[in-house]
Amino acid sequence: MSHLANKQIAKTYLDAFAHPGGHEAAVRTFFAPDAVIHHSHPFNDLAGPDAYINAFLAPLQSAFQGLFRRDYILTGGHYDNADWVTCTGYYAGHFAQDWLGIKATDTLSYLRVGEFHRMENGQAVESWIYLDIPELMIAAGQWPIKDSPGRDRGYTGPHRGPATQDGFQLHDNDPARSASSAKMVTNMLKSLATEDEAWRPYWHDNMVWYGPAAFGSFVGIENFAGFQVPFEGAFSLWTGGASGNGVTQHLTRAADGDYIWSAGWPSLMCVRKGPFLDQPPTTDTLLMRVCDWWRREGDLLVENWVFVDIPDVLLQMGVDLFPGFHDVDPGPRMTS
Repeated sequence: MSHLANKQIAKTYLDAFAHPGGHEAAVRTFFAPDAVIHHSHPFNDLAGPDAYINAFLAPLQSAFQGLFRRDYILTGGHYDNADWVTCTGYYAGHFAQDWLGIKATDTLSYLRVGEFHRMENGQAVESWIYLDIPELMIAAGQWPIKDSPGRDRGYTGPHRGPATQDGFQLHDNDPARSASSAKMVTNMLKSLATEDEAWRPYWHDNMVWYGPAAFGSFVGIENFAGFQVPFEGAFSLWTGGASGNGVTQHLTRAADGDYIWSAGWPSLMCVRKGPFLDQPPTTDTLLMRVCDWWRREGDLLVENWVFVDIPDVLLQMGVDLFPGFHDVDPGPRMTS
């Protein structure tokens, strides 16, 4: 099917979440019966739409009264001989019942979500779903990590969508422009973790980085550098993506006009040499599930939405945010 057709199918799926109710039928239509759904910790790997409903969606709907969803980016394209659709936004509802051990706040609450779906014959056959659960915990005053750069930056309202309000790319874009956008981001990522901060020329001076809540969000390149440089310095032996290390991978990295996306599961491998998220340095190797969306204007990147599966990272460091909620074995952890 065409990229545009897949995006329209994804929009129909997301439209079912515009109002409370009707979610389950949409899930069973959008996901293939044998779809593999990789989900942020503590859900991890789920087999098929029923498992997704039972493990994640139905409990969330019970906890968040009047559950609905709003997405602000929907894109699609081709990567590594596969067709993809991607979307990001947030769930919202009245947080009336405890969820994953997080105490209900009895207030309107938000849970940020990002999704990547590999499509075949009009259905998602394999999916990767990222949640920003720490954002919910911070907003609820229940974030247990003291030394966290974003601990005072939890959001009490939804993340803002693109400044241009054109995140739903429900049209075909110029393939040359899309290729140029993907190349821009690939070159920028290769410039991260460099002593001369070679990533800077790719960004607008007033760029906005919407990071995972445990890291925080930043406006302006200098404020972002104030996070990024120390973050890079906390680790050594950075490798990631398609580096050939046998562990990390790019699930997908492509562009749809001025919107670019990338995801890995895991996409980064590094060794902790300094304290991180209130945990002391060790020689352990950490694996990070990371995804991004970027928006460019002209020849500069101006906005970046980022997810890191922080609960999974903390679990590798011996901190279990959700004891008793491990429905699926997360699998072996790599150590040095």
